[in-house]
Amino acid sequence: MLFTSTEISALEARYRAALINSLSGFKPANLVGTANREGQTNLAIISSVVHLGSHPPLLALIVRPSPVERHTLENILETGCYTINHVSDQFIEAAHQTAARYPREQSEFAATGLGEHWMEGFAAPFVREASIRMGLELREHRQLDINDTHFLIGEIVLAEVPQGHLGEDGSVDICAAGTVALSGLDSYYSTRRLRRMAYAKPDLPPTPLG
Repeated sequence: MLFTSTEISALEARYRAALINSLSGFKPANLVGTANREGQTNLAIISSVVHLGSHPPLLALIVRPSPVERHTLENILETGCYTINHVSDQFIEAAHQTAARYPREQSEFAATGLGEHWMEGFAAPFVREASIRMGLELREHRQLDINDTHFLIGEIVLAEVPQGHLGEDGSVDICAAGTVALSGLDSYYSTRRLRRMAYAKPDLPPTPLG
């Protein structure tokens, strides 16, 4: 089925959101943990984490505009730090429930049964159940003119990966960690590595490593 720009604009809002959110393919499923200056915690599932660079280690995060309060965004701008935690197949239901619009005084950790994990000297909570966890400090914030979304760039200042899921070359085995992927707004998928490829060079054919 072919959709033109005019037809996309004319679609019913929820249908359009489901379609466009699915077109980009599989996305990472992450829980973003924050706290305000008073220590009130917040947890939100976000699928817009994007790698920007390795030196310095930067990840971008998109927060959509909304007429309702965005506690995650407000906490990040207030404290300048937040955590990104991989969602695994062991707690999909609880992770998905964090998308519900709880009042500010209700922590999604308590509401969903997920545990807070704190690291000394870092002012945002990690998810106790997550095996891959990152602590980030905000480096840049831009509100995009095109649709008012907030583009946040953070630097990874803490990273925790189980030793058994870390390769000798530094690569992380997210399949072994049980990390899941998202399609659209509500469909979760398990991951399986099909093959690993050697570094691409113009004078060599594509070479699988295994």
